[in-house]
Amino acid sequence: MEFSDDMAAAARSLATISCDLDLTVTVVVCIPTFRRPQHLRRTLQSLADQQTHCRFAVVVIENDAMKCEGAPVAAEFLHGGRLQGLCVVEPRQGNCRAINAAFQTALATFPAAIHLLMIDDDEVASPYWLERMVSAAEATGADVIGGPVLPNFDDDSKRALRRHPAFCPAYDASGPVPTIYGCGNCLIKRAVFERLDDPAFDLRFNFLGGGDTDFFARCRQAGMKFHWTADAIITETVPPSRTNPGWLALRGLRIGAINYHVEFKAARTLPTRIKLLARLLGRLPLSLMRAIRLIITEQKPIFALHPMAVALGSALASLGIEPQPYKASKITP
Repeated sequence: MEFSDDMAAAARSLATISCDLDLTVTVVVCIPTFRRPQHLRRTLQSLADQQTHCRFAVVVIENDAMKCEGAPVAAEFLHGGRLQGLCVVEPRQGNCRAINAAFQTALATFPAAIHLLMIDDDEVASPYWLERMVSAAEATGADVIGGPVLPNFDDDSKRALRRHPAFCPAYDASGPVPTIYGCGNCLIKRAVFERLDDPAFDLRFNFLGGGDTDFFARCRQAGMKFHWTADAIITETVPPSRTNPGWLALRGLRIGAINYHVEFKAARTLPTRIKLLARLLGRLPLSLMRAIRLIITEQKPIFALHPMAVALGSALASLGIEPQPYKASKITP
């Protein structure tokens, strides 16, 4: 049975909360976490080390109700006074469910919150990250602020992959941009959630990923403004398992599937959907041309794999075939 939003919120449980919770803060940082307690500790430490004039709180969403390895890590920071906020257990698994729980909890707990930021549990914020994101939001009036997520490869020999489309930021310079694509480094104003349907992140993307791409596409369709802040840097830990050709190919297939679903949602009539399918067929030969171009410019065959995988991923998704990387196997207690 699928829960309503109210039922889902009621099913969540409070894991831990800081002793002195300031409900008047205007900035909240959301951190969904799933089975990465050591990474989460580094993420939270980077938030505790922020150089900022902003008073802020954190909302940690533990998405593994069985083991709850992240909740004790959150308690270290919340009870020790290094951060203020709370950690909530979201019992329903999945990427979109965890992110929705984070934003819903932040909005409900902190009624004065204007700026809601998000960072993933395998990321580390640079010391002035929060200050620069909030300053950009206040200076530009943009509804959504994005910033770069730079790869930090565990295997230093893989540094050449920083230019790979799977790791390269969408933009180089600060300024207005047409959209952003990921929520691993973003600020969203409270008014955005008030203008869009709830839940903000479409559960159709729950195990595929890409709920953020869809969310920002809907923000753009609603006329909201985006801004990129190039010096609000976050780094992402990239283990060796995410630099092999198999993982990169799967990433390309997933991006293609996400693109298909976002475009299919926007194509609401039969003629527009027929045009979409025609474009999908056209992208397959075009991807081969892009692959050849990448081999020439980058001189690395692994770069050429990406456009072909993306085009193939879109075509397969149209047939109902797609990866589900956020559907984790069950763990026996």
